[in-house]
Amino acid sequence: MNGIWATGVGSFPRPPELLRALADHAAGRLTDLELRELQRQATEDWIHFQEDIGVDLLVDGQVERGDTVTFFAEQLSGFEIGGLVRIFDNHYYRRPIAVGEVARTRPIAVEGWKFAQSLTKKPVKAVVTGPYTIASWSLDEHYDTRREFVLDVARAIHAEALDLVAAGARFVQIDEPAATARLEDMPLVAEALRIVTRDVDAHTILHVCHGNFQPALGALFELPVDQLDLSLSRSAERMLPRIKRLRSRKLLGVGLLDAHGSRVETPEEIVAGLGFALDALPADHLFVAPDCGLKTRSVAEARSKMRAMVEAVARVREARRIGGELPTRDPSGRPWPGPLPLPDRV
Repeated sequence: MNGIWATGVGSFPRPPELLRALADHAAGRLTDLELRELQRQATEDWIHFQEDIGVDLLVDGQVERGDTVTFFAEQLSGFEIGGLVRIFDNHYYRRPIAVGEVARTRPIAVEGWKFAQSLTKKPVKAVVTGPYTIASWSLDEHYDTRREFVLDVARAIHAEALDLVAAGARFVQIDEPAATARLEDMPLVAEALRIVTRDVDAHTILHVCHGNFQPALGALFELPVDQLDLSLSRSAERMLPRIKRLRSRKLLGVGLLDAHGSRVETPEEIVAGLGFALDALPADHLFVAPDCGLKTRSVAEARSKMRAMVEAVARVREARRIGGELPTRDPSGRPWPGPLPLPDRV
């Protein structure tokens, strides 16, 4: 029996030396090239860390992304970047402003993904920010309707997804933390995702980590992606039985590490969460991950949380005699992404 992949969500914290380098770069004391080399070193460190502890599906850590929305918006035409807006606690982002027709004029995350994948023989997820979230977290000073705005962004992200697949990505994650913010907009979320995932020959994942998604649970499982990745660190016992009742064939990533808390979960706590997950879905439908990106944690906290998660997965595999090898087909019978022809290091 195959199943239970250990994975990350996307972001890991920047190490202190990179934070200092960012300040030096902003002050003109560090060149673009010098900063880029330090970012690549941090990416390499996170890739090797994940390999060393036994993560199955890796992420690049997103150390070059200041914010998931602004990172994409500032590289799309039609946007200007405004002032700081508070997300939560003491975390802010620079709010994009749509001042013209939004379009993609060049690849955005492709080079970074290719570099990360060149460092490992394990698959690395390509992660893009979803169109609904980009539009929702931006000001619109151009479009007549919200739908026009969202769908233009969707076409831009679709072009990025196609280029990522062409570069070799076999897993494409779409981050949509705002997906359930307005339940009346779920048809628009679905329409935008149909554009993003059209002809994308990869395993597609929708990551949702903000707000109360319980009222939209049924609609989420109808969205046009192969897998949902949901924040369940504080609600696994309550939500997984409801997911079981949906009888969906969709794969599920269960977010069991609290990305917004500094306390490190014990392997026993994560094993308990996986018990609820395995009661709801078969092992070959399950991924386990943090409930959101870990960039707001310290490096030590993020590493400890990931180690506890991987240890928990190993314990459950052993106790239930679940093979650690990767499955060969998804529930619909489509072959899983096979061995990757690794790109040259860039």
